[in-house]
Amino acid sequence: MRITVWNEYVHEKLEEKVREIYPNGIHNCIRDFLLKNGFTDVKTATLEEPEHGLTQEVLDQTDVLFWWGHMRHNDVSDEVVQRVYDRVQDGMGLIVLHSGHESKLFKKLMGTNSGQLRWREAGETEIMWNIRPDHPIMQGIGDKVVIPQEETYGELFHIPDPDELLMISWFSGGEVFRSALTFHRGAGRIFYFKPGHETFPIYHMPEVQKILCNAANWAYNPAPSSIGYGHFPVPPISTL
Repeated sequence: MRITVWNEYVHEKLEEKVREIYPNGIHNCIRDFLLKNGFTDVKTATLEEPEHGLTQEVLDQTDVLFWWGHMRHNDVSDEVVQRVYDRVQDGMGLIVLHSGHESKLFKKLMGTNSGQLRWREAGETEIMWNIRPDHPIMQGIGDKVVIPQEETYGELFHIPDPDELLMISWFSGGEVFRSALTFHRGAGRIFYFKPGHETFPIYHMPEVQKILCNAANWAYNPAPSSIGYGHFPVPPISTL
């Protein structure tokens, strides 16, 4: 499995608090724990690289793409968004993290111009309840994951109904949120996972790492079906 972890890599450069938590960037934190959990081919890409590090060659060599964005969604070029969108349709797995719900890519895949939700930064406790313990992404997770401090998200989350709802979050302020969701687009598998605000050490948590490792395995589609589109000749009549 070939994995690419994409990150804006902006907060870490601008904010000391974020840099203390992720001194090498969120992307390298994710890369490191993937490597420690048996994934051997993990690369990174960031916003300010040429073509945001997501050239056609890079994407053609990517089976699963992680996506973390927040401050500069609109600075991602439409050309690169279309390129990634096409690869997902062709079978590349996609794992969208936290504020990636407002990225051009996620909204394009969801067919919405919104992706809006309710939010506040109050450092409240988040309890993520596992409502699909039978699902491959939820294997080994237990009944719930408790995040001591996290940004609060709340419904209504303006997205189409997911194919599968795996976790529901409750926050100490009272909100609930659909926080672990799967979708299929073309031959591609998509997982949206809510936790990951940059000012809290979410990606250092073993439970979060376990979910994301499971998600990479679930999203991996080693043999996407080849479907022909457009004009095709009349097939010969079967003699069977």
